[in-house]
Amino acid sequence: MAKKVYVGLSGGVDSSVTAALLKEQGYDVTGVYMKNWSQDLPGFVCPWKEDYQDAKRVAVQLGIPFKLYDFETEYRQKVVDYMVEGYKAGITPNPDIMCNQEVKFKLFLDTALADGADLIATGHYARIHDGKLLVGVDGNKDQSYFLYRVTEDALRCSLMPIGEYEKPEVRKLAKKFGLATAEKKDSQGICFVGKIGIKEFLLAELGEQPHGEIIDQTGAALGEHDGALFYTIGQRHGLNVGGGLPYYVVGKDMTKNEVYVTTDLQDKRLWSKILTLASSHWINGEDVLAGDLQVRIRYRAPLVAVKHLEKTGDQAWQLELQNEVRAITPGQSAVVYAGDHCLGGAIVI
Repeated sequence: MAKKVYVGLSGGVDSSVTAALLKEQGYDVTGVYMKNWSQDLPGFVCPWKEDYQDAKRVAVQLGIPFKLYDFETEYRQKVVDYMVEGYKAGITPNPDIMCNQEVKFKLFLDTALADGADLIATGHYARIHDGKLLVGVDGNKDQSYFLYRVTEDALRCSLMPIGEYEKPEVRKLAKKFGLATAEKKDSQGICFVGKIGIKEFLLAELGEQPHGEIIDQTGAALGEHDGALFYTIGQRHGLNVGGGLPYYVVGKDMTKNEVYVTTDLQDKRLWSKILTLASSHWINGEDVLAGDLQVRIRYRAPLVAVKHLEKTGDQAWQLELQNEVRAITPGQSAVVYAGDHCLGGAIVI
């Protein structure tokens, strides 16, 4: 009997092709739209209804059952609140990583299995082999960085078929299958709000923030910021200070409500070789942390060779890089690789 696969249909081309490929491969496929966020924001209409309809159209085209799972309450608690609290604390969290950890590969997986599924599938550009997470074939689209907190058990119950393809091939497959989403543009912006940026979202959530001073490397006050929580290490745009040389954010003090900037690209506060890490998660255990390792500090950043990785506490590690890296930011994730194998990672503190 064919295995039952519940595919997370987002209304985009990637998940649509995922469902089509699995049906073609002989799986018993059901499409599921996860309703994670439906709130409109000032000047922006949440596109969830349009996405839901597109997902439903694809399910009808493929002749597969279609369900809606309403995860809005849990999503707010596990992803949105996590992100907002992180920004309030002055760090830069990654909501997409938390969404994968808590919603797609925990809540969706558990709900689907309880509903009769044998497996789940998503439109991620990554590959799974024997409980291991591997990078996607398309290096430009690889999403393993966002998946490093998924458990081995969850991976063993998951499929990611488009990880074997380049993005242009996925578009061609969508046309070949005649899918309604074949020409649909990829969604931009933070994972749950479509076209709205993080600053606009935080303003809608938290309201106007107290202004404070922007201070340069000499200690001089250059101007005023509109809320320290909106600024991240290495940021260059949106400072509205000076002319002449560009300024870069090198730090902030949430208690004093000050943002620190420099025009010196060699400023020691911008560069680091040592990362202090917390909340580690190693997909296949710590034993795999051997040999030539590399780390990615942010999505699409180049891989950097690891010189030394040492455990310093329960989920705490210190990581030394071969070369200095610019703008390492508390709250971001450092994700560790051995070749194509994504081993896991931890949060920069």
